Order: sequence, then C-alpha cells, then structure tokens
Amino acid sequence: MRYAISCMMAVRIPIEDWIDLHTFSPKEILSLLEEYLLECQKKGFKEVRIIHGKGKGVQMNIVSSFLKKSPLIESFRLASPEAGAWGATIVTLKKPT
Repeated sequence: MRYAISCMMAVRIPIEDWIDLHTFSPKEILSLLEEYLLECQKKGFKEVRIIHGKGKGVQMNIVSSFLKKSPLIESFRLASPEAGAWGATIVTLKKPT
C-alpha cells in the first residue's frame, strides 16, 4: 500500500508595493492576495502592482474576480504599457479603518 504525503509549507514574502504571481499556482492566489493586500494596507501603501502575466488570462481573471469582491480595494485597473500593460494590475487600496 502506498501513501501520499502532502506537506504545505509557509513561504515568507517581503511586503513591497508589487508582487509577482508567476511562481504561484492559481489555487494559491486567493489566499495569497488576501494576506498580501491586508499587509500592504497595514504598511500604508496606497497603490500596489500585481503582476499576473499575460498568458491565457487565467491568473488575471482570478485576480480581477478577487479584487471586485475585496473590501480592501478602492479601485483597480490594468497597468500602463511601461508597468506591464495587461500583464499587471494596479490596485488602489482603501485607507485602513
């Protein structure tokens, strides 16, 4: 009989005004974004850039869907061409309450 052992390890990510999602699987994005954006808000960031890549748009759709529902978000838009165009999203955070 064979047993599969699954081990989830926490990864520490420095909190900066941008995050690159290329190294994360789509199933990790929602929990990662929730924690990341909350920490950015706590640090006083007004705007952050989420790099999701261009590809087929899977990660972009996950990010967009999350941002539409998040109470932390004031607004969001695709990045300018210099900042990644449709491969990145610029997010304006609400002020902490």
